[in-house]
Amino acid sequence: MDNKLYIFDTTLRDGEQVPGCQLNTVEKIEVAKALEALGVDILEAGFPVSSPGDFQSVVEISKAVTWPVICALTRGVEKDIDVAAEALQYARRKRIHTGIGTSDYHIQYKFRSNREEIIERAVAATKHAKSYVEDVEFFCEDAGRADNEYLARVVEAVIKAGATVVNIPDTTGYCLPSEFGEKIRYLMEHVDGIHKAIISVHCHNDLGMATANTMAGVLAGARQAEVTINGIGERAGNTSLEEVAMILKCHHAHLGIDTNINTQRIHATSRLVSSLMNMPVQPNKAIVGRNAFAHSSGIHQDGVLKNVQTYEIIDPKDVGIDDNSIVLTARSGHAALKHRLEVLGVDLGSREKLDKVYQDFLRLADRKKEISDDDLLMLVGEDRKALHRIKLAYLQVTSGVGVRSVASVALTIAGETFEAASSGNGPVDAAIKAVKNIIRRKMTIREFLIQAIDKGSDDMGKVHMQVEHEGNNYYGFAANTDIIAASVEAFVDAINKFEGAKG
Repeated sequence: MDNKLYIFDTTLRDGEQVPGCQLNTVEKIEVAKALEALGVDILEAGFPVSSPGDFQSVVEISKAVTWPVICALTRGVEKDIDVAAEALQYARRKRIHTGIGTSDYHIQYKFRSNREEIIERAVAATKHAKSYVEDVEFFCEDAGRADNEYLARVVEAVIKAGATVVNIPDTTGYCLPSEFGEKIRYLMEHVDGIHKAIISVHCHNDLGMATANTMAGVLAGARQAEVTINGIGERAGNTSLEEVAMILKCHHAHLGIDTNINTQRIHATSRLVSSLMNMPVQPNKAIVGRNAFAHSSGIHQDGVLKNVQTYEIIDPKDVGIDDNSIVLTARSGHAALKHRLEVLGVDLGSREKLDKVYQDFLRLADRKKEISDDDLLMLVGEDRKALHRIKLAYLQVTSGVGVRSVASVALTIAGETFEAASSGNGPVDAAIKAVKNIIRRKMTIREFLIQAIDKGSDDMGKVHMQVEHEGNNYYGFAANTDIIAASVEAFVDAINKFEGAKG
């Protein structure tokens, strides 16, 4: 059996379905280039028929990257496939990813159909996609809960119709690793012509078993893994690219399965995706979490100091974490900043943009002893707020023990300044109420998350906020060394999104 595992990255499609994590086309291209540098084999760029924005993103990503196969998702209907083929017109290597539900739950309740009709629709969709591209991937949605014997019939039919890849998703994250592995093994043994196609696995993390299920599928014969950076995705997320890549690297001696992933770019790609999607990486996340290589237990520290392999199975440098990297401070120059941004996969493109980021960098460095990689990514991302209609111009807060907090706020709205003041139950509450006194809309904060980027009282704090307005949720994000200012900026960021939506 082939010892190469193809890495199919769906960060820009399934990963981007996380509420509040949507990217614009420029940001998607930035992530796509980072994924190309990382070494992904197939890049799922979007679902073209779903929106004009998704269509345009697939078009532009097709132009921007060279090496990976560019894949567009469709439902198993002709119009979706027609639109996907049009979106892929500039891709050097192109794939249409079509499919239909194969579990009885989907057949009976979603499609109100029967097993035989579903096979007919699957074959028709595959043949239609094949009329546009040679490389067709067919997904058997909810295969994790599908009857294995029926699933084998579907897989056999679409391979005969021309599918080059067949995707077996555990759509609901339901399967145990043993049963998912057995499902792939059953297909490998019972589908006539199975070796004419690559079997792919696409696992969700609803029960925390996405990576385990993916590996069970690979060990049973699957040779494509569908993954996302940081494991992002709908609900509890998808299989993490970094986990699969490092499992295969750590166990290469006895598994002998290779990927094209340049693991030394994992850390930088993780940080880039986290920053652009405004989605924090949990500190204890495997491989890329802040604490993944931190040892606080005295026994662990003693062991690591004597021999790092006592408690570390991965060299941090293998995932791009260099303990000896240049430390950026207020005394660092343009060259050091440019080099660090390049390491993080950020190309500012022009001297003017570098100069602007450098000035922002110096202002931040005056407030902090050292600048972290996450700090830099925040500075680069600030450009996105330049076009906001509503901006925070001024904030002053008075608070303390035994006194009620009072905040004064000034906002510029389309160039005109408005001021208000309010008291509240704490400085953040007072400042938010002052903003509400200016923006007289019915707004409710549904989620408010504060995360320190690193450690220490002078660190940048990241604030994520979900604001409900007229029945819709809008997501705001900000980073600042002043956590009160970051909270107000995140609130204003969310307001810009629903005011912009009206415009």
